Amino acid sequence: MFTTEPNSYIDLLQKFPPRPIKSEAEFFAVQEIIDTLLDAGELTPEKQDYVNVLGILVHEYEEKHVSIPDLSGVELLRALIDEFSLKQKDLVPIFKTESIVSAILNGQRKFTVEHIEKLADFFNISPSAFFRRTL
Repeated sequence: MFTTEPNSYIDLLQKFPPRPIKSEAEFFAVQEIIDTLLDAGELTPEKQDYVNVLGILVHEYEEKHVSIPDLSGVELLRALIDEFSLKQKDLVPIFKTESIVSAILNGQRKFTVEHIEKLADFFNISPSAFFRRTL
């Protein structure tokens, strides 16, 4: 998107002025700008500020238009396995055996506190993510 390297915050604003995102096409355009800047290497303070502004706009759009499923427990574990392209054997350090992984994924066993703590560390998420939320 940027044909020449913008040198200042004002240059960045002039090349792609931030505006509230109103469509999926605009959302993807903003994402492309963010990706281009992040992939270019080290961010200057000006570029970091600009990316932060664009990130706020992306966040606002996602809050209104993107539904994130409320997953917990085994559903969450399945989604994480899928997202990270893991195999059951990749989780043996957490569950000790593949048969335990299989039993948990099939609903034949429940998580232990130790499993949840290790999963949270492994995926770098809060242990609370594995508990179903009640309203």
